[in-house]
Amino acid sequence: MTVETERLILRPFLKSDAGDVYEYLKAPTVNCFASMKLNSLREAEEEAEKRAEDTEYYFAIVLKESGKVIGEIFAYPEAGEPHADGQMPRDTFSPCWMLNQNYTGKGYAFEAAHAFFDYLFKQKGARRIYAYTEDYNTASRRLCEKLGMRCEGLFLEFISFVNDSNGEPHYENTYQYAVLKKEWR
Repeated sequence: MTVETERLILRPFLKSDAGDVYEYLKAPTVNCFASMKLNSLREAEEEAEKRAEDTEYYFAIVLKESGKVIGEIFAYPEAGEPHADGQMPRDTFSPCWMLNQNYTGKGYAFEAAHAFFDYLFKQKGARRIYAYTEDYNTASRRLCEKLGMRCEGLFLEFISFVNDSNGEPHYENTYQYAVLKKEWR
């Protein structure tokens, strides 16, 4: 499955994308991606190969002009209620997006996320899409707002992705944004 925009192609990963993946995952810029950090090109090859297995919900963000992978976007269907039984519709998605820092500020994140949301709503039966973003990640918060998502709340000391210099968990303040299918423009 591929999704095309004016400047981008969202497509499944290829093993040959490893160099580009390593470029943006060797030093993740926000703590929520710390667990995804890669330490070698070999690790990037393994990750690209693993990502390539999912052709429905996990996409490389690729520049049409050059074929360079500049990031990724993914989300999986969930029931929306953590305690829901297996009979509940899986119509809720929580996307994650990440861009190579060299390509931020050019509108690529909005272009990719907008196309991905459209794909989820129109082709994957999404009813609700929500996103978490740390309070200091103003670029991601602005992106949520530009996508028409409403801020549903701020969770204080919600989650920890890294430890501080004393080895103690560093808890992040996290905003939640969401948009419903009926609100999608």
